Amino acid sequence: MSLSHSEALLAIDQGTTSTRAILFSVNGEILSIRQKELALHYPHKGWVEQHPEAIWQDTLLLCQGVINDAQQNDIRIAGIGITNQRETTLIWDRRTGEPVYNAIVWQDRRTTDICNRLKDLGYEKTITEKTGLLIDPYFSASKISWILDHIAGVRARAEKGDLAFGTVDSFLLWKLTEGRVHATDITNAARTMLYNITEQKWDKALLEIFDIPAAILPDVKDNVAAFGTTKPEFLGASYSIGAMAGDQHAALIGQGCFTPGMIKATYGTGCFALMNVGEKFRISKNKLLTTIGYRIDNKICYALEGSIFTAGAAVQWLRDNLGLLVDAPQSEAIALSVPDSNEVYFVPAFTGLGAPYWKPDARGAIMGISRESNAAHIVRATLEAQGYQSRDLIEAMEGEYSDTQLAGILRVDGGMTGNAFVCQFLADMLDRTVEIPEVMESTAWGVAALTGLQCGLFNELNDISRNWVCARRFKPQISETDRRALSDGWRNAVNSVLKNKAI
Repeated sequence: MSLSHSEALLAIDQGTTSTRAILFSVNGEILSIRQKELALHYPHKGWVEQHPEAIWQDTLLLCQGVINDAQQNDIRIAGIGITNQRETTLIWDRRTGEPVYNAIVWQDRRTTDICNRLKDLGYEKTITEKTGLLIDPYFSASKISWILDHIAGVRARAEKGDLAFGTVDSFLLWKLTEGRVHATDITNAARTMLYNITEQKWDKALLEIFDIPAAILPDVKDNVAAFGTTKPEFLGASYSIGAMAGDQHAALIGQGCFTPGMIKATYGTGCFALMNVGEKFRISKNKLLTTIGYRIDNKICYALEGSIFTAGAAVQWLRDNLGLLVDAPQSEAIALSVPDSNEVYFVPAFTGLGAPYWKPDARGAIMGISRESNAAHIVRATLEAQGYQSRDLIEAMEGEYSDTQLAGILRVDGGMTGNAFVCQFLADMLDRTVEIPEVMESTAWGVAALTGLQCGLFNELNDISRNWVCARRFKPQISETDRRALSDGWRNAVNSVLKNKAI
């Protein structure tokens, strides 16, 4: 395969805290990258929103910049792929494209009461059997219900077919095609809690449970598909959109995890670990999620997922709320300035605890503070929390698939993996080798590579995995005795949080 830079792939990576446009060569080299921070808004305690117009305008501006870079270097863009923050929910007018409300972000907890009511009514078993998910405000369905019931006139407009629902991928596709295409990919659909991932279709019973009209739903396509073409006036030419995938699924692709038992973990605002489990759907016994890893040429691959709601966001909190850091990278040096955390444990449950606990009303806590505790101990405990939370997830995964050999390697990506202390502590707590890829932008590269499949630059998934190269490798360095002692302290801290209800 030619590795010429004359053809390239454009990835739109729309995340929780920023939007990026990245131009890749066919071997994953970054040829151009543009990024813009995206503001989060907190109108009430536990509410998290974004302005849809900011998402759209930022995407447009960044793509225009990258395309200009390509043109100046005589690079032809073969296609565009879109990857996105999952579950974040938008509803807009089909005629005008105007959103009826702000985007409700995946972190938002306003629908906790809705979810608790559905649990009390005994719906969780049915929902899990159909979607692989647990009832939680994290997913899109309860967010849709909230908008329909709380914004004047919206339910009537939705029932008439005047409105469209979408996650961010679907919204951007709609905007880029100027309303010609209302579609999503199967991985994003699988995170709405309305999509039956065994029958692979929108589920009538789930729509009835959440009281959501089917008229607002997008069409569902494979991850590799002809999603549409961009309006020429937006980007200077008409480009084919050949792939879409939720960010964590795109990272699974970008990390080359195509064999059952392979695991990737992305450490960004939160942390999301996915394990390839092959073609068979099974419900988790340990409060993990069964989701769709990807579907290509109508061939399905399922994944087991554990979600940590607060990872890099905890470091941001140290910087922005406590003033303990000037910037996030400084946390590594501060953590290494002390030999240990002095038995301080930080449970960063800012928006509840995710897998394997699923306690949306849990709240964060710093425990074990003594007269000797100082800022460095708190910083170190914050970074160590990522290792502890990841150990909880991997142990739960190990208990799920006794007939699947879990890889002795964890492939990681995301902003926090630039911190060597975090990576080494992950290896120590997981008793696994941790590998960082040469192409660090695994999420964007994953959807770019899928686009390469659609436009013929790649012939098969193996063409993608052959390009995967390890840049750094961390191996366990502590004894099992020390590992267990640290883990026991963490479990005591988590149990204390679980026993206390939010005030």
